[in-house]
Amino acid sequence: MNPATLIPIADTLTAPNGWFQFFLMLTFPLHLFAMNAMLGAGLVAFISHLYPGRAYRELSHELAKALPFLVAFTVNLGVAPLLFVNVIYGHLLYSSTVLMGLFWLAVIPLLIIAYYLAYIYDFSFQKLGNLAMFVLLAVLVLLLTVGFIFSNNMSMMISPASWSRWFTTPGGTLLNLADPTLLPRYLHIITGSLAVGGLFTALYATTVLKSDQEVSEAGRKLGMQLFSWLTLLQFGVGSWFLLTLPKQTMLRFMGGGSIATALLAVGVVLAVATLITGFKRLVLPTVWLTLPLVYVMSFMRDVVRGNFLAPYFNPTTVPVQVQWSPLLFFLATLVLGIGVIVWMLSRLQIFKKAS
Repeated sequence: MNPATLIPIADTLTAPNGWFQFFLMLTFPLHLFAMNAMLGAGLVAFISHLYPGRAYRELSHELAKALPFLVAFTVNLGVAPLLFVNVIYGHLLYSSTVLMGLFWLAVIPLLIIAYYLAYIYDFSFQKLGNLAMFVLLAVLVLLLTVGFIFSNNMSMMISPASWSRWFTTPGGTLLNLADPTLLPRYLHIITGSLAVGGLFTALYATTVLKSDQEVSEAGRKLGMQLFSWLTLLQFGVGSWFLLTLPKQTMLRFMGGGSIATALLAVGVVLAVATLITGFKRLVLPTVWLTLPLVYVMSFMRDVVRGNFLAPYFNPTTVPVQVQWSPLLFFLATLVLGIGVIVWMLSRLQIFKKAS
């Protein structure tokens, strides 16, 4: 069966595609930063439970206070990029979601349970004692499971050739496990998230927790070690992911496409630079190098998505019927939302410690 015959017709856009693409690439890294901080803080807190001493115990406790907020920010900052993916690739994403509908419907309850357990880990930290680390482990497992479900959906969205499986398995239980890119794709983004999350923890420890020198140093040490070693591991995982891509797509990053090749070169240079500053435990220089690196990696993933979909769909060919009001309403809401977030953060005691 020709995969193209299974693809629904794309909806008419209310503004030129470039606007939606711009906001997708602007907001998706913001979601990644929050997700990185959430996973990294959780991992550092878990590792801290394995170390003896007051400093590591207090570090886990302080990160426990931040974890519920990080979960909330991750979920909320994920709304905008998911919205723009739906606007541009909605007919594809809807199809892949139906194929794995049972797993997709599980995302919300899994997130609710993880969020609830994060609050238990925070509010009952002292009462739980040694059990606290197992509550945190459950939170991490649930969040990583949600990430795996998202990776399945996004990889199946760009693989219409796999959709014909629905005719033999129509119960919404399909996953994209046969795709050779799925596992390295997932591990690439999770390894990167945990690495950047370690950097967030180091930054958090050196700013918010600076009043307790012992705890601050423990957080900085663990966070930078996690960032540096996982970033080093990223070179291996990233190479694996690159080699599993279809040859035509892979060659675009090897000189076959000027933009793709430039992005890969810049990404490698920035990654090497973060390794140097990371192993030297230079927190702020590493942060400033990592910010553009995350955006570069996001652009590279967009190139991969475009190449996978090239035989089936080109967003620039979708008809446009201009209606600026929805986009303007989003922008107004975005500005208002950012203002509310800044005000809310200014009211949080855990961030007032940094001032």
